[in-house]
Amino acid sequence: MLELAGIIILGILAQWVAWRFKIPAILPLILIGLLVGPIAAEFFNDDGSKWIEPVWDGEKGLFPGDGLYYFVSLSISIILFEGGLTLRRGEIKNIGPVITKLITLGSAITFFGGAIIAHYVFGLSWELSFLFSGLIIVTGPTVITPILRNIPLKKDVSAVLKWEGILIDPIGALVAVLVFEFISVGGGAGFTGTALLEFLKIILFGTTFGFTFAHALIFIINKKWVPHYLLNVVSLSTVLLVFVESELFAHESGLLAVVVMGMVLGNSKLKNLKEILYFKESLSVLLISILFILLSANIDYKELTLLYEWKTLLLFALIVFVIRPLAVFLSTSKSNLKTNEKLFISWVGPRGIVAAGIASLFGSKLLKQGVEGAEYITPLVFMIVLGTVLLNATTARLFAKLVGVFLKRSNAIMIVGASDLARMIAKYLKQNQRRVVLIDSNIENVEKAKEEGLESIEVNIYDDQLTDNIELNDVGYLIAMTGSDSINKFVISNFSSIFGEQGAYRLATSQEVITKDYEDEDHLFTIEDDYINLMEAVREFPEIHETVVNSIDDYKKKIEEINRDQKSIPIFVKSQKNEILLISEFEKKVKKIEDWKLIYVGKNLNI
Repeated sequence: MLELAGIIILGILAQWVAWRFKIPAILPLILIGLLVGPIAAEFFNDDGSKWIEPVWDGEKGLFPGDGLYYFVSLSISIILFEGGLTLRRGEIKNIGPVITKLITLGSAITFFGGAIIAHYVFGLSWELSFLFSGLIIVTGPTVITPILRNIPLKKDVSAVLKWEGILIDPIGALVAVLVFEFISVGGGAGFTGTALLEFLKIILFGTTFGFTFAHALIFIINKKWVPHYLLNVVSLSTVLLVFVESELFAHESGLLAVVVMGMVLGNSKLKNLKEILYFKESLSVLLISILFILLSANIDYKELTLLYEWKTLLLFALIVFVIRPLAVFLSTSKSNLKTNEKLFISWVGPRGIVAAGIASLFGSKLLKQGVEGAEYITPLVFMIVLGTVLLNATTARLFAKLVGVFLKRSNAIMIVGASDLARMIAKYLKQNQRRVVLIDSNIENVEKAKEEGLESIEVNIYDDQLTDNIELNDVGYLIAMTGSDSINKFVISNFSSIFGEQGAYRLATSQEVITKDYEDEDHLFTIEDDYINLMEAVREFPEIHETVVNSIDDYKKKIEEINRDQKSIPIFVKSQKNEILLISEFEKKVKKIEDWKLIYVGKNLNI
């Protein structure tokens, strides 16, 4: 009981430390696991016992027999399902071919290149070398997201790394499974046919079960056959059912099945998708916390000592600085990505939970079978996992600046609220080559925005989903223009430091319009207009107009004319270089103008 409680407590503590110091949680989790496991057994306990003992002598410990294998397998299935839920087709509109090549050609390069290096550097058999290379194919969203969260990058670069991390997990797992099965049966001439048959079975049953059960769950939920309070647990049980059923028909196809199921659900119009996603996120955090401590603690100290030689450093350097860049550059050839963007993607390739989990399971199984050299698998993979995460966590921001992908000025604009007015303004900004992201919790507003070709996200601003979205790292302007004064103030108060690097603005409240006393330093549009005034103007005249201003005096004169008209409202000023400034931003920064344009919404005044 003490060990089980200790794992959960230590796991959540590690997650808090990771959040507090903005590092991937895998670092403190693995270090804690090594401390309570092999390090405690070697240096703190005279009898050589571990403080946390996942498996001991095969049939003892917290998970005797194959209990650890089953627990890890089911946990990873839930984690990958949650990852699949976050995948959106619209995010890869411009980078689909790059993703496809990275998870196919890139995986093949890593698989064969890594095997050659492991064989000639560490002297492993070809079978174990290919098992090792199959395991290090994967990257992992759980480690990439924390690393990139605070680095302002172009959306395409962030999206490439995010999608690669999630999609490549099951691919690497499937490759490793095929190699493991080959080693388990002793290899032989029949391997090629057997492997091909197993691979086809995995693809067939994995995709079929994932697709079928996803649509079945969507149908059941939309028909309201499940009460609201059982929604999350029914979804969880369905994921476990899909994983187990798929495994029964084709061994190791369960991982693919749950990823497919998550992708189908994530791209559906399921009304309760957000609730399911929030539940799975919380569950994934708990499972990851438990898993990494268990798997790290399960390593023996003598396995760690195998790495105390120069070959380890050489293996790591070749994998990170040769194989990864080679895979990325060949996979992204003829793409729209620039050389510096390819270099950055090459640099960021941390391995995550799937690599560590499967390596631990397969390594222990091969040791039981007496396979020569199997003792190297788990520590080598853990070394790659810990080394790549540590390297990327400490250098990714600096490397982004060195290669020039670090956005010196985050010019993307986030508009909180996707009303008719917000969508009209967003379209104008998009036409002037600005990236605009609309945020709203109203699904109808979000869908209307998407139909109009605007980038929009359905999200509740009171949760953490916004700050976890690495594709929003290039947002530097924050505009709060909902119909709720309290929400607008909350947005500015809580997100201006994250998304308002260049400026954070909100609509004036009705009270501020009356008293002409604006609380914040910078106001959106003018102090004369609140949400009601703007919506009334747009409702009657849903148009945006431009008028030339040649001097500050000319600007002030036309502002007065627009303000006198109750059906027109000034919103922007545009320079000769098409730089768009908010009214308050313009009045504070600009002292001299010529041939600029004043932008206003509502009735055309022909001024």
